[in-house]
Amino acid sequence: MTPAPQDFIAPGEFVDSSTPAVARFTRRVLGGVDGPTVDGRAVDPVTSAVRLFEAVRDDIWYDPYSVSADPGHHRASTVATADRTYCIPKAVLLAAAARAAGIPARLGFADVRNHLQTPALRERMNGSELFVFHGYAEMWLRGRWVKATPAFNAELCDRFGVSAMAFDGVHDALLHQYGADGARHMEYVHDRGWYADLPFGEIMRAFREHYADSFIADEAREADLFHDGTA
Repeated sequence: MTPAPQDFIAPGEFVDSSTPAVARFTRRVLGGVDGPTVDGRAVDPVTSAVRLFEAVRDDIWYDPYSVSADPGHHRASTVATADRTYCIPKAVLLAAAARAAGIPARLGFADVRNHLQTPALRERMNGSELFVFHGYAEMWLRGRWVKATPAFNAELCDRFGVSAMAFDGVHDALLHQYGADGARHMEYVHDRGWYADLPFGEIMRAFREHYADSFIADEAREADLFHDGTA
């Protein structure tokens, strides 16, 4: 039996949409959108979804070196006050904030090949270009599920010379496969489907299987484009 959209409103362990931290984040972002949108259903779900996407995308910087084996680091209530994290926690926060605004939301995952990867990050990933369990959010808008990946903040995209991901609340906003120069940037390799909440244990097992343990260990960050703008 196919789950109904309303099955994706209740809070989860990681998509903890009922927590004060997520409520504050959502209220801060949506406070000026067509009156109250946090308590109860969103007045304008599409506008609310776009505002939330842009806030998660740009207010919290993308940092692929922040992968942690601590479950707490992946809860939306923690991500809501973070200054940087990687794609999965950002997707968790977007899904939680959407639910807090009355928009049914769930998590989606795919394995992607990143052709913009820096040498330092490739070394950290045991020489692999494949990002397993790349995370994005799916929101129920205008009668259909719409996908949006808020991973890369606009300033980081500027450093790499690519356009920031735009989301209009109507069309899917997944990672750019090609740049304006025709060069391949991202390649979707395998769709892992959707989840109502974060499959944390499954993700950690996949990381350990595909990368060295150092990928999720607490180590000093290496300087590259993700941090100081140098090559």
